[in-house]
Amino acid sequence: MATVHPRAIRPARPGLDVTVRVPGSKSITNRALLLAALADGESLLDGALMADDTLAFADGLRSLGIEVAGMTSGDAAGRVRVRGAAGRIPAREARVWCAEAGTAARFLTAACAAGQGRYAFDGAEQLRRRPMGPLLDALRAQGAAFTPAGAASLPFTLRASGLAGGTLRLAGDVSSQFVSALLLAAPLARAPLTIVVDGLVSRPYVDMTLAMMAQFGVVADRHGYSSFHVIPAAYRGHAYRIEPDASTATYFFAAAAVVPGRVTVAGLQRRGSLQGDVRFLDVLEAMGCTVDEGDGGVSVEGPDALSGLTVDMADIPDAFMTLAAIAPFDTSPVTVTGIGNVRLKESDRVAAVVEGLGRLGVRTEAGSDRLTIFPGRPHGALIDPHGDHRIAMSFSVLGLRTPGVVIDDPDCVRKTCPPFFDLWEALEG
Repeated sequence: MATVHPRAIRPARPGLDVTVRVPGSKSITNRALLLAALADGESLLDGALMADDTLAFADGLRSLGIEVAGMTSGDAAGRVRVRGAAGRIPAREARVWCAEAGTAARFLTAACAAGQGRYAFDGAEQLRRRPMGPLLDALRAQGAAFTPAGAASLPFTLRASGLAGGTLRLAGDVSSQFVSALLLAAPLARAPLTIVVDGLVSRPYVDMTLAMMAQFGVVADRHGYSSFHVIPAAYRGHAYRIEPDASTATYFFAAAAVVPGRVTVAGLQRRGSLQGDVRFLDVLEAMGCTVDEGDGGVSVEGPDALSGLTVDMADIPDAFMTLAAIAPFDTSPVTVTGIGNVRLKESDRVAAVVEGLGRLGVRTEAGSDRLTIFPGRPHGALIDPHGDHRIAMSFSVLGLRTPGVVIDDPDCVRKTCPPFFDLWEALEG
């Protein structure tokens, strides 16, 4: 195995004004892969992300007998052809390796539960630590059986006999992926399925799921904030264009805020995007940044001085770490609330941010679902991202204005953006 060296972040070059093109959205890519796999007919996905999580998802589909062409490591074209299986899982028995991809573990489990067969699911140690209990309980109520009987995380074996339909309640305060997994599989049930969610977090990801289901031909009825009704129906394959990843774009927009300078993310649109993380632009505007949208993409220009604020990020928790990277340079404290569920991601992200900022000499105050970051003068330090791609990318933002920031284990960004540090070089001096 090749040795991975820490990555030193160089302070930004003067007069920063750059345009970058980030890869496709991970969230959209994996939803599109599953929708195409379950559809009647062939789908051509354009702009798909080629990263560890999406490659794991595609490999999981292949292990279930779905034909996926073009989704391979080193393939930068982003064009993927999927031959749909018309609402069924071809393999009646399979072993599904999910690597570190939470969407693979959750979405593929629900899809398999809608079929007939026996499926063994497992993943890397990091994914084994992530919860699946609310989803597995919901699938048990629909007729699925799991070994071991009390399984609430990977590994487990699913004995699938189809989804019964009817009404079920689901806890949504741990991960919106549980809700999306059930919604994506619901059209395959034997009868209409009503899902009532208690405490829905990360709502934009559920909105994304509903919108993409409709784009593939199935419309789910939504009642109020967190009740959904889906009747049995068939997805339809078609050509589908995947947006640039708005979560990845937040780091580049944050770079414009802290340097300050101007950064344009080509191809991304603020209005009409399926991705909730475009709302991070609202946060930047509230801090004093200027945001412009044109035909070519979205641009952010940073102010001479950033203002602190208090903001609930329950709907966009993946962007909380990006905001944390800006906060030390603000003129007043930044308080982020609604982030309790990020403690159950690839790392305990609140603890990882507190640790990293502490190494840089920045004072914080943390609670179970909140974090306050005080203005300071960060100094250089080695940052341990704890194998979490978003921690590594967020602290790279700090390094643009703080000499001596070094990211340990920089390869963890391969999970969602393999070329991240190549793109970052356009910002560094």
